[in-house]
Amino acid sequence: MKIWIATGGTGGHVFPALVVAEELVRRHNRVIISTDSRVMDMVKKNKPPRAGIAWVWASGVGAKGKLQQVFALMKIGFSAVALTLRFMVFRPDRVVAFGGYASVPAILAARVWKIPTLLHEQNAAIGRANKFALRWVNTLMTSFPKVEGMDDGRRMTDDGKLKVVYTGLPVRKEFMSSIIHHPSSIIRLLVTGGSLGAQILDDVVPSSIILLPSSIVKKLFIVHQTRPENVARLQRFYAGNSVKANVLSFIHDMASEVAAADLVIGRSGASTVAELQTVGRPAILVPLGINPDQAANAEVFASQGGGIAIPQSKFTSRWLSATLEELFSNGARLKKMAAKAKIENNAVANIAEEILKQS
Repeated sequence: MKIWIATGGTGGHVFPALVVAEELVRRHNRVIISTDSRVMDMVKKNKPPRAGIAWVWASGVGAKGKLQQVFALMKIGFSAVALTLRFMVFRPDRVVAFGGYASVPAILAARVWKIPTLLHEQNAAIGRANKFALRWVNTLMTSFPKVEGMDDGRRMTDDGKLKVVYTGLPVRKEFMSSIIHHPSSIIRLLVTGGSLGAQILDDVVPSSIILLPSSIVKKLFIVHQTRPENVARLQRFYAGNSVKANVLSFIHDMASEVAAADLVIGRSGASTVAELQTVGRPAILVPLGINPDQAANAEVFASQGGGIAIPQSKFTSRWLSATLEELFSNGARLKKMAAKAKIENNAVANIAEEILKQS
């Protein structure tokens, strides 16, 4: 089968697409991945060796001035025409989009040629680009059992026959095989704000740690991922307050660090939540304030019992210190949270099988 995978924009859209592409190639399908310039290097570096690559001219439309929005829409339209012409030669049997505006041109081109099209939504609230594209899609695959905004989206489809399938969200292979192991006398806390860190975590977490009882601080070991410019400052702070910590600007083996942690403090991007669920680790999630998708993801994780969702406006040193003291003094609660966080991840197989179904 010939399959066109459309992705781009951010790693949250790209990595699930690449994992699925690898599985489809393994199953002897011909795969081409289309993406935009922002993540082209990422795709080239991580794509399956036998998969092809196509460039699309696209960028985000939201949170921009009117002229920038018009220009962004023009780029999407240009790419849609280019892909429509390309599909005359390489006629895919399926088009699979992994969200973001870089996926829209392939969806539009597929509509012209009446190619079965599947769209994957990473978050617990449907994004703007996906909601816009939903009317031209046959199947929506979701990372969470329920997705906010779906009622409106279902009414937007032309024929009212949108199929919605809960598949889960693919994660990197290393998270599928992580083994939790560390001495029980150590309390390990992982702090990570994503690839660029999060200033709110750098400000609140250290100041909350020094408010903890010394009996907890003595057993505590912190792995704190931060921005490069903050590494030296945080190292000095932790050392000056006799807190054992490893401060890094980049964590090469994030799966092992997540698996080893008694508790994780971080943002709530879809990939982060899926990784916590796959490994089964409890967390305090602080959604990015301007991102309603992250708030929805955090609420799902918290309602599941795997952790605590706290708005950034309420994430203070005193609140965090009191919460950490309660959690670290109650190992049984942390274990229960870890057990509730755990969800078996069969997303790659689920998505591949949905794609390969005969229409």
